[in-house]
Amino acid sequence: MALAVATYNVHRCIGADGRRDPQRVLAVLRELDADVVALQELEWHPAAALDLLEDFARALGCAGVASPTLLAQTGHYGNAVLTRLPVRAVNRVDLSVPGREPRGALDLRLDTPHGSLRVIATHLGLAPAERRSQVRRILGLLAPVRAEPVVLMGDLNEWFLWGRTLQWVRAHFGRAPAPATFPARWPLFALDRIWVEPRTLRRALATHANARARAASDHLPLRMTLVWPGVQSAPAAL
Repeated sequence: MALAVATYNVHRCIGADGRRDPQRVLAVLRELDADVVALQELEWHPAAALDLLEDFARALGCAGVASPTLLAQTGHYGNAVLTRLPVRAVNRVDLSVPGREPRGALDLRLDTPHGSLRVIATHLGLAPAERRSQVRRILGLLAPVRAEPVVLMGDLNEWFLWGRTLQWVRAHFGRAPAPATFPARWPLFALDRIWVEPRTLRRALATHANARARAASDHLPLRMTLVWPGVQSAPAAL
């Protein structure tokens, strides 16, 4: 069985041209055609007639799971996951550091034909010490021996390839390819990441970098294919 997972910082649906265009972001999500998508910097308005997260979910035939980090009467902002897979459990994890913008992780257990899949979707902070604290909390959620496959993905905001944030994640998940995703028009930095354990599930990993994706947000989406044992596919990614 093959599944696709993706992570996408949609930047409030504001594109490189300065326009807020949710339909343009929705078109990119259609092109991604992923079974699970972690979204960051999504704005939605639950009290309004049009709720963006629900609109995306309905248009894509998915369930939408919200994990706002900023709440206001005028609308919510933060993380969300769109998934075609049945959602068995939801855990919203507060990763906020005093004095910094609120941050969080969305810890989901999803049902697949091969059993449970755990997905942790996050958006880490801008300061190195903040990210280190947040990664320690995320890794603390994981038992030394995992009973189910785990995907960790999101915008890690880690600019330094040698930073301790990445070192600690690699110590748990191993190394993974890291194509540049930011800025979308001329990607230089691998801010958006996907890891999976066991690594034998990992196949293709690539940015979605057509003209529409380069215009729709300041980040490119990143997509990984997972293949369970017994399914014929391309060789495993390095």
